[in-house]
Amino acid sequence: MAKNYISNSQESVRMFKSNLLEALSKVHFLVPVFIFVPVIGYFIYEAFEKNIGVATFFEMFALGLFIWTLVEYIMHRFLFHYMPPDKPWALRLHFIFHGVHHDYPSDAKRLVLPPSVSIPLATGFYFLFNAILPANYIYGFFPAFLLGYLFYDETHYAIHHFNFKGNIWKKIKQHHMLHHYQDPARGYGVSSPFWDKIFRSDFTKK
Repeated sequence: MAKNYISNSQESVRMFKSNLLEALSKVHFLVPVFIFVPVIGYFIYEAFEKNIGVATFFEMFALGLFIWTLVEYIMHRFLFHYMPPDKPWALRLHFIFHGVHHDYPSDAKRLVLPPSVSIPLATGFYFLFNAILPANYIYGFFPAFLLGYLFYDETHYAIHHFNFKGNIWKKIKQHHMLHHYQDPARGYGVSSPFWDKIFRSDFTKK
């Protein structure tokens, strides 16, 4: 296997000639919290305003968290790592969306999704799930889905910049570090290795 380029510099490499596009590609790791926590609070408030029922709310909340873990895995594996060698445009998009993170994994400003990406994605998922779910169930499902995303984003930052003490967090960090430094074609789960085990893309840990 060819050795991938990896820089341990915490500096941000410039990606765009345009200053605007360059600024939109970087974000402080707390920005998603400030954006999406109020949205989560709004949906939870609306769930009880529309009286969907406590049991239904918690059922939809649990489903939203579960579906997020699957979406996280699918997006990381099939979207972020989509890089066919015969398609230069795909390779360029891969570098912009994810390849730069593999080349510069310690770049603190490119560890969570910038609002220029996360807001359109969240909006698209909202309309998708709202079309699929029964009326008003979105108010129990979507806040959990967004909470799962926030957990993923903040966990991803912490994995690269924090030293964990607990065994569970150490295992989560080890799983992601193997994805970066051993085999980027395995270990797509960031907040959990669950789907890697299901789809047999986990590492053989010794």
